[in-house]
Amino acid sequence: MAAAALPVTFDDVRAAAARLRGVAHRTPVLTSRTLNERVGAEVFIKCENFQRIGAFKIRGAYNAAAQLSPDQLAKGIAAYSSGNHAQATALAARELGTSAVILMPEDAPRSKREATAGYGAEIVTYDRYTQDRTALGEALAEDRGLALIPPYDHPHVIAGQGTAALELLDETGPLDALVVPVGGGGLIAGSAITAKALHHGIRVVGVEPEAGDDTKRSLESGTRVTVPVPRTIADGQALPTPGELTFEINRRLVDAIALVSDAQIVSAMRFAFERLKIVLEPSGATGLAALLAGHVEDLPPRVGIIASGGNIDTRRFTELLSG
Repeated sequence: MAAAALPVTFDDVRAAAARLRGVAHRTPVLTSRTLNERVGAEVFIKCENFQRIGAFKIRGAYNAAAQLSPDQLAKGIAAYSSGNHAQATALAARELGTSAVILMPEDAPRSKREATAGYGAEIVTYDRYTQDRTALGEALAEDRGLALIPPYDHPHVIAGQGTAALELLDETGPLDALVVPVGGGGLIAGSAITAKALHHGIRVVGVEPEAGDDTKRSLESGTRVTVPVPRTIADGQALPTPGELTFEINRRLVDAIALVSDAQIVSAMRFAFERLKIVLEPSGATGLAALLAGHVEDLPPRVGIIASGGNIDTRRFTELLSG
């Protein structure tokens, strides 16, 4: 019996790429002889820290918002996010001439809250450790008649996120493995759809913080697992359970999940700053951390990493690297 079709296709990713042309940046791909020698492979880093709003999230948010009806856009957009999707949705709303209301945790990084407000969004806060952001976000959108764009569990969001891998593979040609940070699973789902469509034998490896290994546990058990809300410096990956759509895709296409500690994330941020001359936020550095720590098993000759974002303020960056 044939397997059921995936909820997002490679054609969806290509359509998203066309929609994003002139909106999202085509971010650079960085290489480093020092990094190659350190890990024993040729590594290509897709630098989404240079993306608009400082992270890949504009790809999915804009792709979803751009497909709303004129009536939906006129009423406005809602989202819930710890920061990067918040900024992305706020910017997408501004680009499309509508308004945004964003639900953000009270302890979201100050720089991300200020940036979200700077794009013109209204911010509503909640306690991430005691309140359910999905339920709150859905209620907020319903009460105000807004179109809700979730951060990962939406086919248009997933397709948009897949465009980062599409650009990477277009520039590098075939790769043996693709290493991608995992939060709710949207980026790796879109990346896996793209990578497997272009290069059937490529390995797709996700990376989670040790404190938030919900996707690893879920893939191992074959069903979505919920863990306590993670306490990790990787705030963009501090989620208790994978999304429904993302899990459906990732359980079929993702080959492995690696885990990294907060200390290993900081070490990768330091390496990126000192040797690669780029700034990565903790969540954006987890793929690099997995390579540097030797946590990607059977590392093949040519490897791509998506460095998913660089949104971190000077005080926090200095605090982490000097700790």
